[in-house]
Amino acid sequence: MSNVKTFRVKGYMLISHDRLPTWQGFTKDVRAASEKDALEKIYSLMGSKHKVKRYHIRIESITEINPEESIDQVVKELASATRIVKP
Repeated sequence: MSNVKTFRVKGYMLISHDRLPTWQGFTKDVRAASEKDALEKIYSLMGSKHKVKRYHIRIESITEINPEESIDQVVKELASATRIVKP
């Protein structure tokens, strides 16, 4: 688990592309092994939550951050976990 890093991804997504196209900015923190995996995770999350196609997502930057700097509480909790207990 030590090779998993925390990344902050900033970008824009096109909302309501057919009626009134609007580019909305986003900042999302994700845990991934590499920048490529973090990018795939963002495409997956934005597609499932907002029904945005990959070609309607523009990435500005992907930076590795310290897990304690994360704005997402779930990411902080996952970073500080020492073990996972299965039921």
